Amino acid sequence: MIELRDMQLLVALAQHRHFAKAAHACSISQPAFSMRIRNLEDRLGVAIVRRGNRFLGFTEQGEIIVRRARGILEEAKALEQEVTSADGQVSGTLTLGVVPTAVAYAARLGIRLHRAYPGIVMRIESTTSLLIQQRIDEGSVDAGLTYEDSVSRDLMRVEWLYDESYVLLVPESMAPRKTGTATWAEAAELPLSLLDRQMQNRRILDRTFEEIGAAPHVVAETNVFTSSLVMAREGLAATIVPSVLIDALGDLGQTVVLPLTDPDVAKAICLVTPARTPGLAAVEALRRVLKM
Repeated sequence: MIELRDMQLLVALAQHRHFAKAAHACSISQPAFSMRIRNLEDRLGVAIVRRGNRFLGFTEQGEIIVRRARGILEEAKALEQEVTSADGQVSGTLTLGVVPTAVAYAARLGIRLHRAYPGIVMRIESTTSLLIQQRIDEGSVDAGLTYEDSVSRDLMRVEWLYDESYVLLVPESMAPRKTGTATWAEAAELPLSLLDRQMQNRRILDRTFEEIGAAPHVVAETNVFTSSLVMAREGLAATIVPSVLIDALGDLGQTVVLPLTDPDVAKAICLVTPARTPGLAAVEALRRVLKM
């Protein structure tokens, strides 16, 4: 019989695609990790992993085992949370994959969740919209906060949360004006620090600039907003960020915040969860908090 621990190791290997990284994630030495996989292969009488000088993927039988293992582990987690929450006190870890533009919203949501359900620990992992869907499929995150138009609705449950709108955060010395609004064309003329091109947010900005026939003057790219915010505060470059992030940060020193217009752009941010019933107790608790 395959043990749950063996399934956890296989799923970790599928996620990390690297023996050492998977072993580290499972808090086990690499030799012990590899030995358990080999022992499992011996018990089943099939090769699970294709090996070379490095991890080369799974065999056909291995892919079947990993797919079933993910489902069993998800059911085991759901069972554990259902049992421990039978008295109404939901507990456990809720892993939330979040696009960078929604991290501030997720942080506030985590506080609300903890106040309502002190036994739940929310783990927020900032990542791309593509990886959020992949990791929900794999079972390595329980839910996601991502762009509605990046989700396959036939595989996921999608629930609208809010519309993301955008503002220009610009050093006072560069600002086209101190109050009011700014146009996307005006923003394109400024030295800009933006998220890198693998991020959905950056693709949204690039499409908007393209639609108005503007070529943005990008001087820096990053995979987190912190760098861009620092550059704006230090007077080095402007940036374009979601208004929800600015609302969470408060005073940003010698900068000006101008909502962007011409065109008005808004993108739906949603909660994404696996399309299964019943869901994890912690995810259902999160839904209840969102309705409060």
